Amino acid sequence: MTRHTHRIAIAPSGFKESLSAARVAEAIATGVRRVIPDAELDLIPLVDGGEGTAEALALAGGGRLVPVTATGPVGDPVASHFALLGGSGPLTAVVEMAAVAGLALVPPDRRHPGATTTYGVGELIRAALDAGARRILVGCGDSGTSDGGAGALQALGARLTDRHGRELRPGGGSLHELEHIDPSGLDPRLADAELLVACNPYNVLCGKRGVARVFGPQKGATPAEVELLSAGLERLAAVLARDLLPAFAPRAGAPIDLRTAPGTGASGGLGAGLASVGARLLPRYDVLLNGLDLDARLARADFVITAEGALDHQTVRGKIPAEVARRAQAAGVPVLVLAGTIGPGAQDVRAVGVDAYSAILPAPMTLVEAIGRSGEFLADATERAMRIMALGTRLTRLDPLAA
Repeated sequence: MTRHTHRIAIAPSGFKESLSAARVAEAIATGVRRVIPDAELDLIPLVDGGEGTAEALALAGGGRLVPVTATGPVGDPVASHFALLGGSGPLTAVVEMAAVAGLALVPPDRRHPGATTTYGVGELIRAALDAGARRILVGCGDSGTSDGGAGALQALGARLTDRHGRELRPGGGSLHELEHIDPSGLDPRLADAELLVACNPYNVLCGKRGVARVFGPQKGATPAEVELLSAGLERLAAVLARDLLPAFAPRAGAPIDLRTAPGTGASGGLGAGLASVGARLLPRYDVLLNGLDLDARLARADFVITAEGALDHQTVRGKIPAEVARRAQAAGVPVLVLAGTIGPGAQDVRAVGVDAYSAILPAPMTLVEAIGRSGEFLADATERAMRIMALGTRLTRLDPLAA
């Protein structure tokens, strides 16, 4: 009798500031093969618009990365890039905001979201237009900013001024002083380009779940700074709606509420800023998973392993493990999540189809050591999980009452 070969789909996200999604998938595969050497593995590294998105889409779409030096989140030049994709139709570029304004580019001692800027995102969009792109996909995720896209708009030619007519300082900390936006200098090529923003629809600009309140503390904001940022984003939304949005509303379709529409809070409010100049805000997985045939690949598996850096209450709000689990559950395939850390609310993932989850760290250690050895720890944690599963299978076979 032919023995069944285990089919395992490995569909993780990357670990921020540590491993790309491809390297996470490879580490998990290493751990699986230590226990099941002949397993049939389907590696499906996934991106959510954050770190690694441009490279992943370039590889998947027969494209290439274009290097660019641009303004980083703290104002210093950084080596960045965008992707030009292959295929027919209008030339498409992928601008990964994390590659120029991500949290990984903000030194720990300069993590003040009131001062960081998305100016470099606007520079990458202009560089993509210079390269001939007429469709530009902006991936949102892993941001180190909270300026509502004000910096990107300035780089694209808009003037944001206070009541004295002075240009605003970079960063969300000055947005409460905003009085007027002059769109006359905006790059005219925006009128002929299709701008798409792949974002987490759970993230909104303002209100109780506004982006400054939810993510500001993670980016280094104190409680007082969170309130200042929130007030600034409220002011920005009002001025954008008055000075910019009307000119682009026909392209954007139905009027959008920049305060609360899904995705307006993406990447510290970059979604709202780009929506004000006609960008369409789209659920990120509807855009980023095109062409992967993910549902069919998960359905063919006996078992799915996914992973992310931190498993907590935010996971169910649009993170990759929740999306993978939701799709696998629809196909009746069990799911294991491996995570760098397990935080409050992690148990909520069971409601979206996760059958089990486990942390990868073997002992308390410094963040530097955890990041430096994350590939090793991930492979070891996978091996441990697979051996426990193998033991459970053997016990089931020994139990005469087992189905």
